[in-house]
Amino acid sequence: MRPVQSHPVTAPARLADIAAQAGVSEATVSRVLNGKPGVAATTRQSVLAALDVLGYERPVRLRQRSAGLVGLITPELENPIFPALAQVIGQALTRQGYTPVLATQTPGGSTEDELTEMLVDRGVAGIIIASGLHADTSADMQRYAQLRAQGVPFVLVDGFSPEVQAPFISPDDRAAMTLAVTHLAALGHTRIGLALGPKRFVPVLRKIEGFVGAVRDQLGLAPEVIEAELIQHSLFTLEGGQAAASALMDRGCTAVVCASDMMALGAIRAARQRGLRVPEDISVVGFDDSPLIAFTDPPLTTVRKPVPAMGQAAVRTLLEEIGGTPAPHSEFVFMPELVVRGSTASGPGQTA
Repeated sequence: MRPVQSHPVTAPARLADIAAQAGVSEATVSRVLNGKPGVAATTRQSVLAALDVLGYERPVRLRQRSAGLVGLITPELENPIFPALAQVIGQALTRQGYTPVLATQTPGGSTEDELTEMLVDRGVAGIIIASGLHADTSADMQRYAQLRAQGVPFVLVDGFSPEVQAPFISPDDRAAMTLAVTHLAALGHTRIGLALGPKRFVPVLRKIEGFVGAVRDQLGLAPEVIEAELIQHSLFTLEGGQAAASALMDRGCTAVVCASDMMALGAIRAARQRGLRVPEDISVVGFDDSPLIAFTDPPLTTVRKPVPAMGQAAVRTLLEEIGGTPAPHSEFVFMPELVVRGSTASGPGQTA
């Protein structure tokens, strides 16, 4: 899904590079490039893959005809969960013969509406929108009715609105919080805080609902006490996590559940600035299980968002829409999974 510098296959010497990359003879490479018979399909694919890896253009006769463009709109790429989702969706689309087009919002740059209009102008077969305005309860949902009226199939990931006639793909945010709180309560923590983004977003509201229910069930606290003392809103960034966790630590929290891994890294930074150790003095749980998050210091305990299943479902649902079999106006909800690593431990005064 990123531009690759490609060059025509010219000098015969290049055959040796391609042959080495594909693990076949130069004669086999020559047969594939010239469209000659007598080459196994898997071998042919290996040679074509070698061309792609080495940055050579495929001969025109060997290029797959695209079934069309499909747009993917993401709010950012700084959070590694979005490139991970884009990769899953891109691979699934490519396997079906479609060409993915990644469109990303940037601060002060193109808005979701402008990106949508640009993709429609380019004649895309359909659009997948991740964490878009459909997740913002303060946004005007009429924009999606207009998109549907233009005859462009679309699928919405991470967020839900009863006003929008479209298929939605979401993780179970409530269950995610139950997993995290149950884990921390079992470790003996009695003051568990929640750090998350602005309240107007559907995933945030669902996480609050799940967190309040889990803390009430596990620790017997009243919902009004939980909402007043144990929940802190901020931004979905490292700095946001740092600010929110700092506020929660001021209120005596010995464990912090964060609504993203980026926020969790900020929470760890906030603890260290106070001279606290993670997990000995304070436990931190993230959300997403972004790429590389297992290699942080300490490795982060997190709730894994089922990105591969969600991305593949988004593509499958969109292709059904494109093929004239619209999915029902419903939400497909995917179960997250708790991944326990090194950032959580027994609460203060507890033995492991």
